[in-house]
Amino acid sequence: MEPGVEELMPRLLPVDDCDLAEDFDPTVPPRTPQEYLKRVQIEAARCPDVVVAQIDPKKLRKKQTVNISISGCQPAPEGYSPTLKWQQQQVANFSVVRQSLNKHRNHWRSQHLDSNVTMPKSEDEEGWKKFCLGERVYSEIDALSDNENLGIDYIKVGFPPLLSIVSRMNQATVTCVLEYLISWFGEKKFTPELGRWLYALLACLEKPLLPEAHSLIRQLARRCSEVRVLEENKNEEQISALNLIICLVSRYFDQRDLADEPS
Repeated sequence: MEPGVEELMPRLLPVDDCDLAEDFDPTVPPRTPQEYLKRVQIEAARCPDVVVAQIDPKKLRKKQTVNISISGCQPAPEGYSPTLKWQQQQVANFSVVRQSLNKHRNHWRSQHLDSNVTMPKSEDEEGWKKFCLGERVYSEIDALSDNENLGIDYIKVGFPPLLSIVSRMNQATVTCVLEYLISWFGEKKFTPELGRWLYALLACLEKPLLPEAHSLIRQLARRCSEVRVLEENKNEEQISALNLIICLVSRYFDQRDLADEPS
């Protein structure tokens, strides 16, 4: 360290030069307190004045900006607000699903996956979107050719959230995939493939929620309420699915300010 710099950093424990043995070697473990202090001095002198961290840009998320809304959910369209009894029944059913998943998690985790199932790495956002939604939804292909049999081509229709798959996902992966799909849903339409995965991932979330998961599910419920209002044809099956997600977020995960008022 340069003398000028050293003067700006007064020593808390000044150490005077001490007599050391002629065979003193700073590369071997110190044998006396004096050798230890001398070794610390030598190592401190070798430290650079400025240290620059080596950051791998690939590990940084593409989107660092988080927009947080404090508003609640938009009311359901007239005539489509779920009853309190219906909401309570969905919460009870969801609780049973979670208990069964937790009870049999180790069993399903030990089951071999089919040869065509390759789960993406947790940081592979685009890979997870294609895995869950399929190339058809991911690429927004509406029309199917007559000679295509998508019923057995999971690469194109997406892999369903099988217990043998979701049981292998730890909480970090569950949260990551949930974030990827909610991000997708923020700009795209609601599909059955998306709904199945959102339900499964919510079933895998452990309580109490981590702050990140807490923010994500609230964002999900608000987005569901937006899509529900904008649904032109008022497809009852789709509105019911959106109602279900809002119900689970608000009533099972205790975000009561987002709950639908009973009809």
